[in-house]
Amino acid sequence: MRILVSVLCLALAGCGFRLRGTAEVPFSTVYVPAATGGIALDLKRNIQAGTNAKVVDDPKQADAVLQFTEETRQKEILSLTGTGRVREFKLRYRVGFRLHDGKGADYVAQSTVELTRDVSFNDAEVLAKEAEEQLLFRDMQSDMVQQIMRRLGAAQKPLPRVP
Repeated sequence: MRILVSVLCLALAGCGFRLRGTAEVPFSTVYVPAATGGIALDLKRNIQAGTNAKVVDDPKQADAVLQFTEETRQKEILSLTGTGRVREFKLRYRVGFRLHDGKGADYVAQSTVELTRDVSFNDAEVLAKEAEEQLLFRDMQSDMVQQIMRRLGAAQKPLPRVP
């Protein structure tokens, strides 16, 4: 039994698995605007809990400023039934952002992340499908926060500007 456990531990260590832990970011303080709801609030919480940086309320005190350029949620029809009723939707969630030092240099240049989910629709289950849509958008927002967090973790300190 001990041999099996040690072999499993070696295999697990060899595959590169490790707990997420905290991300190292190249700034010590960050300003996240409009952190009253939506993705900004989720990002603020994730930065505070999952990085070595502190979120500040004044952009002048921050080493980095997170700027949202776009946040859109769309719902488009994918297919119709033979009678012309909607059969499938595509949910699209798109966020544009930039992380800069407040002086024009970018930690993360202007980026856009887009997530999509396909949803079937049934007229007999309208309330359930609306609840499913809201749940999917919430799930997409959580995925979006994790993708942005990975980009913040991969950010490089901007080079000083030469006049």
